[in-house]
Amino acid sequence: MDLTPDRILEVGTSFWSSKALLAAVELGVFTALAESPADLETLKRRFGFQERGAKDFFDVLVALGFLQRENGIYRNAPEPDLFLDRAKPSYIGGILEMASKRLYGFWDHLIPALRSGEPQNEVREGGDPFAALYASEEGLKGFLGAMTGGSRGANLAMARSIPWERYRTCADVGTAQGDLVAQIALANPHLKGTGFDLPPVKPIFESYMADLGLAGRVSFTSGDFFEDELPQADVILMGHILHDWDLPTKKMLLEKAYRALPAGGAVVIYDAIIDDDRSQNAFGLLMSLNMLIETQGGFDYTGADCIGWMQEAGFTECRVEHLVGPDSMVVGIKGA
Repeated sequence: MDLTPDRILEVGTSFWSSKALLAAVELGVFTALAESPADLETLKRRFGFQERGAKDFFDVLVALGFLQRENGIYRNAPEPDLFLDRAKPSYIGGILEMASKRLYGFWDHLIPALRSGEPQNEVREGGDPFAALYASEEGLKGFLGAMTGGSRGANLAMARSIPWERYRTCADVGTAQGDLVAQIALANPHLKGTGFDLPPVKPIFESYMADLGLAGRVSFTSGDFFEDELPQADVILMGHILHDWDLPTKKMLLEKAYRALPAGGAVVIYDAIIDDDRSQNAFGLLMSLNMLIETQGGFDYTGADCIGWMQEAGFTECRVEHLVGPDSMVVGIKGA
């Protein structure tokens, strides 16, 4: 087989296509076209584009499969129409908006991160990214919506893949907007759920539950998992939480989950779990680099790593199960 540089060039310039998509999401292109397909002149006026570059921009979205064009009229392809229209409850673009506005620039500092082992986000200038996010309800709402967008597929899978008929209650630790516990409750009407997070999250969580008709069955518990014990439930859930923290904190959270569960209860952890050989789940490995850039000690991990930590905390019958895309869950049972 003849070797070619095609793959090298594709990956090396992939930031071109990435930024084209992120710009379209940030501008609301898919939301506008969900309202009404449009020709180039209409789109130029809508977004204030100059002649030069406008046609290339929309046509590259066609070439990438995000838009369709027929007789000069642009419309959304099926996936962006479902997942990137802000008016639809299936919108996942919040995580992409955050990637465009924050993460894209920080990744320019990957080499300094690798050489220093230190975060390269607002911390570099002495700032606190979480303080800024929690300073206003609007900023916090946008951040929590981004977390929902990045988790929706796995949340839906977890609502179906766990034998929920065995359990009556669940608690989602670091719940954010609450989509994980909401999807589980919607799919399993016998369950009662709790979302556990910092106090400023409460009104956003409760509004989200009210919109989904779950206000009477899913409640919010304010707390700080560094300082407080976790709420007691049959199942403790942590979605995209463990990877944010260093190893001692990961182990501490699993120990707290063990204490909060009854005999026979389950802890369910999900992240972009890296394959044990560390050679297949590129997204999980890239996410771990993102944790290097974004956090003081966070990192992603393999299923074997997580099972080892669970067993150290006392859990048995531990297993890894794929959910969707790069995400998998690790389940552990508290023995009698």
